[in-house]
Amino acid sequence: MTGGHTDERRRILWGGILAGLGIGGFFDGIVLHQILQWHHMVSSVYPVTTVAGLEINTLGDGFFHAGAYVFTVTGLFLLWSVARRRHAVWPAGLLVGTLLTGWGLFNVVEGVIDHHILQLHHVRGGPNQLAYDLAFLIWGALMLSGGWALVHRGLRRLSAEQTTARDETAG
Repeated sequence: MTGGHTDERRRILWGGILAGLGIGGFFDGIVLHQILQWHHMVSSVYPVTTVAGLEINTLGDGFFHAGAYVFTVTGLFLLWSVARRRHAVWPAGLLVGTLLTGWGLFNVVEGVIDHHILQLHHVRGGPNQLAYDLAFLIWGALMLSGGWALVHRGLRRLSAEQTTARDETAG
């Protein structure tokens, strides 16, 4: 395997995972924070029942979305740096797998840290909050493991295609 192929793989993997992290963050922020209004970034620490609490949570949500934006743009830049090359072709499952891996990683890390360790917020506070928090983690773990399986399958397929292309140009 040449150094160029290794660099391309690294950019595809990191690009897709970072974009997936950002997409996971946007989904969480838009759906759970804004549309459903189940929680905000620090709603367990600063309840949104006062104007001051809502202001702090809105600021926290803004910083959270800014981070999701940085992850997404960085990931897209890395993917674009590979895709713009004329010879760059990779299996669609590899892209989908990296995005799912990133999104699942977001859910697992954010869920463990914010919901359980720091207890900044819960997916949905109230009598069943542990069930919602665990469902969030399970959903993330399923995306992470399914995405990683697609990544491995895509990398094997990419290696086979690169070997075939190399053999055709050498022969």
